Amino acid sequence: MIYLKTDEEIELMREANQLVGKTLAEVGKHVAPGISTLQLDKIAEEFIRDHGAVPAFLGYGGFPNSICASVNEQVVHGIPSSTKILQEGDIISVDCGTILNGYVGDSAYTFCVGEVDPKVKDLLKTTKESLYLGIQAAVEGKRIGDISNAVQTYCESHNYSVVRELVGHGIGKRMHEEPEVPNYGRRGCGPLLKSGMCICIEPMINLGSKNVVFERDGWTVRTKDRKCSAHFEHCIAIRPEGPQILSSFDFIDEVLGSNAI
Repeated sequence: MIYLKTDEEIELMREANQLVGKTLAEVGKHVAPGISTLQLDKIAEEFIRDHGAVPAFLGYGGFPNSICASVNEQVVHGIPSSTKILQEGDIISVDCGTILNGYVGDSAYTFCVGEVDPKVKDLLKTTKESLYLGIQAAVEGKRIGDISNAVQTYCESHNYSVVRELVGHGIGKRMHEEPEVPNYGRRGCGPLLKSGMCICIEPMINLGSKNVVFERDGWTVRTKDRKCSAHFEHCIAIRPEGPQILSSFDFIDEVLGSNAI
């Protein structure tokens, strides 16, 4: 069942999602060669709790940490580790969630670690651009497939591939609600977009083939060919006047300055 949110609920969700944006920015301050992904996780958890919220990911389905930290060929759900040390030229997707006043925020951003190969940086830029094209298609009266198709056609036109096994999702009091929001599909197909729907759009785009492998830890997903993958995510609300982005990359942009994607 798809739950439509009231104006009041959407504002509560905006608060939870704005905190996610601020948390990602706080993590972004520390993304640099030599830091471990577990250190980034601790920074995120402390920041979230200091702002009166709890990490949405911690313990979710048994996940052991507060952020997903996915490096290079890891697509999503990377488990933070003291032995995973960031190196110059890496990229890292940080996916983060909060629970604040009973509602969930969820957003992700892929950071560059120092100087990154221009080909990889172009992948990140295209993936982020496809996210906003997906959001532009999230108009009341259209369908989920319109979002999916916007992401797919843009990324494939740049010769990147779209992960099939993992999708965006509805969100509210629970992190994963209906409907699913794939990053590939046909226009005019799928659930109807209605005012009050809140969804997370999250392109997961690969430099090489679309094929992925699920690692033995039960969480980490990586590209089969071990080429890099990028991941960006926003939480939005469908409104009569157009889509509203509830999360934010503005805080990240302030921290990264000219180094922002």
